[in-house]
Amino acid sequence: MIDELLKRNLPNIIEKFHIKDEANWNIARNKIKNIIQQEEYGSIFETNYSFRVETILEEQDYNGNKNIYKELKLILSLKKFDFEFPIKVVIPKNKENIPAFLYLSFYKEIPNKHIPVEEICDNNFAVISFCYEDVTSDDDNFNDGLARYFCAEDNNDKVGKIAIWAFAASVVMDYIQTIDEIDKQNVAIVGLSRLGKTALLAGALDDRFSYVISNESGQSGAALSRGKSGEKIKDIYNEFPYWFSKSYKKYIDNEDLQEFDQHFLLALIAPRKLYVASAEDDLWADPKSEFLSCVAVNPIYKLYNKEGIVYDDYPQVNQKLHKGNIGYHMRSGSHSLIRYDWNSFIEYINKKIEQEDIKWKKKI
Repeated sequence: MIDELLKRNLPNIIEKFHIKDEANWNIARNKIKNIIQQEEYGSIFETNYSFRVETILEEQDYNGNKNIYKELKLILSLKKFDFEFPIKVVIPKNKENIPAFLYLSFYKEIPNKHIPVEEICDNNFAVISFCYEDVTSDDDNFNDGLARYFCAEDNNDKVGKIAIWAFAASVVMDYIQTIDEIDKQNVAIVGLSRLGKTALLAGALDDRFSYVISNESGQSGAALSRGKSGEKIKDIYNEFPYWFSKSYKKYIDNEDLQEFDQHFLLALIAPRKLYVASAEDDLWADPKSEFLSCVAVNPIYKLYNKEGIVYDDYPQVNQKLHKGNIGYHMRSGSHSLIRYDWNSFIEYINKKIEQEDIKWKKKI
């Protein structure tokens, strides 16, 4: 794997930023955040805000009286600008310290074809979700939704919509901090495809997400750009330029010009838990480049005396790599988010919670 990474001619994070220990890395993290935002996704220029929630609907007997279901309106107040969007919450009844998934959804309703809510709650996880297009539309209209605020005065050359969706995820995380039943130390953010990219960016910028889960995020997500097969920067930028900062355009057909690659984004999640999921037939996303990006981040986890991704060789189909602080699987099938993926995420998180409980008990 190391030989394969060398062939990709990746910028070496440790060497580039002269990192010798955890303290050096903490300084480098801020530099990498700036690079990723300025050169790829764009920057959110204003983070002073307040929020409140209003209950639209509450069902105490949801899923056969097993869960509580809420439809809420989250009202965000920024400078001279108020914006609201709906969120859905499903919580197992009569439970405490519940781990939770913040699920970034393509659809307004849950459950939907990408999330089996009842099964997730039966495993004692809560689900909090919002539809990304309730925040701002998935097109080049920067006068829609929250984009109207962040892209005022033609600022859309500096910020893309992925960054706006990621900001909304952090606002929802603010609300999650107020839910008494939720274990705040075990909140995961999950997204598929473009929302997998969003989950990675939100998790990279917001340390409150203990688990950051990217499902088939591909180009400009978990996958390395250098040496990538399938979708390239040219393909994604030409079709979805509004997802990114306009600075990203200069890397079309010129990936080696980047002073970064996508392992920089993944590195920002260390030492927290990262999970990258691929699909065998999703060649457009390129599972190998997603996996190698995880391998490239291992030296950052080592700074914390932690294991990153633990592997013997390139993983087989449906093999789960769950030993380290970076989880990975490549399931059979094509581009989607299915029960196999959710069951793998639940299995991984439960395993890590159990390991932390054992460590804690040994200390007392």
